[in-house]
Amino acid sequence: MVLEKLGSSLKGTLAKITKAVIVDKKLVEELVKEIQRALLQADVNVELVFKLTSQIKKRALDEEVPAGLTKKEYLVNIVYEELVKFLGQEEAKIDADKKPTKIMLVGLFGNGKTTTAGKLGKYFQKRGKKVALMQTDTWRPAAFEQLQQLAKQINIDFLGIKGEKDPVKIYKSFEDKLNKYDVVVIDTAGRDALSDELIEELNKIHSVVQAHEKLLVIGADVGQGAQTQAQTFHDTCGVTGVVITKLDGTAKGGGALSACAITNANVKFIGVGEKIDDLEHFVPERFVSRLLGMGDIEGLLEKARDAIDSDQAEDLGKRFLKGDFNLIDLYEQMQAMKKMGPLGKVMDMIPGMGKMKIPKEMINTQEENIKKWKFIMDSCTKEELEEPDTIGSERVERIAKGSGTDVSEVRGMLKQYRQAKKMMKMFKGGGSRKMKQAMKQFGGKLPDDLSQLGNLGKM
Repeated sequence: MVLEKLGSSLKGTLAKITKAVIVDKKLVEELVKEIQRALLQADVNVELVFKLTSQIKKRALDEEVPAGLTKKEYLVNIVYEELVKFLGQEEAKIDADKKPTKIMLVGLFGNGKTTTAGKLGKYFQKRGKKVALMQTDTWRPAAFEQLQQLAKQINIDFLGIKGEKDPVKIYKSFEDKLNKYDVVVIDTAGRDALSDELIEELNKIHSVVQAHEKLLVIGADVGQGAQTQAQTFHDTCGVTGVVITKLDGTAKGGGALSACAITNANVKFIGVGEKIDDLEHFVPERFVSRLLGMGDIEGLLEKARDAIDSDQAEDLGKRFLKGDFNLIDLYEQMQAMKKMGPLGKVMDMIPGMGKMKIPKEMINTQEENIKKWKFIMDSCTKEELEEPDTIGSERVERIAKGSGTDVSEVRGMLKQYRQAKKMMKMFKGGGSRKMKQAMKQFGGKLPDDLSQLGNLGKM
């Protein structure tokens, strides 16, 4: 999970609110202290922590509770709203309508600029843009080859001159050809630390490129040093946004997040894994919702749309909601789930799941089961896949032998299939309303138009 430790601390704090008998000044003060502790442990700037928590305390003690909400619900809502405001309030989009939209990446060594360039290329390519990656990093020996390989991997154009030491010359040699692209991502050089030499080089390339977006790429593991980095890069080239990388690891992340608040350059993307698709557009509301265990339906729908054809998703979703599906449908569900990413990340997006303290070992076991189920299904006949109820003891033994698995594992898959079918049938005949009520019990939010749930057939 993204910022797992911070998320666990904040969820634990909110759990105390829901368990409290009354909401009074003492509870609010305890809540504020725990939020302060959680944010400081996550490397968030001290001054910003006290500013944030003072606002939470002031609102909690001074504001009248709106009609229709309990004091507990409103207190949780205040925490949510203030965290969203702290992280930028509105989502910061990149306008890629200009042709070409030039995006220049800046940052120190080790923060993942080159990898991020490839991820951004893939991100805009998936949105129908003609993209090119340009290499102007002449300092790091492997920079040319790395970016070239990333461009080849995602089948987009690569612009660079091997051996050329002047980044301005590299840019100028391709400048006349850039109009054929919708988006050009320019990877610049870094250094091990901020230096006059780096600042001078960035000033030169910045004045020539005149990029529409100057994105600071900063690692979640930077800590309090992020503040100085962000301010210096902002003063040098006018940073318009931030990409935070390595948010999937054990890094605290708060330093990078608070640095953005200091420079007024909002987070635009976050890196949540090592794969080329592991880049998310940053939306404060959705990020905080996931952090607090409230899920992220919109993010889940996006992943689902990328993972499965929309017509197939709608058909599969309808059959799941009716409880009318078989092992072939389950197989398609598993394949789509695999494309959506690790099971733990997907579950964080499902309303209510983030609040359930599901052990990592259980999630890992389920992922292993899914791998085995593929082999089990490959050993089933077409009839067995279409009519799982025909699978008796003899067939279970044959399937186990053919798939190289244990009889108990075949029975386990069939048991899970029947449980899923039974659960879905509970919603038959009043599905949308019942599902909405069930999700709300976990504090989750569903889209008003539940036809979108067709895309969640693979959950």
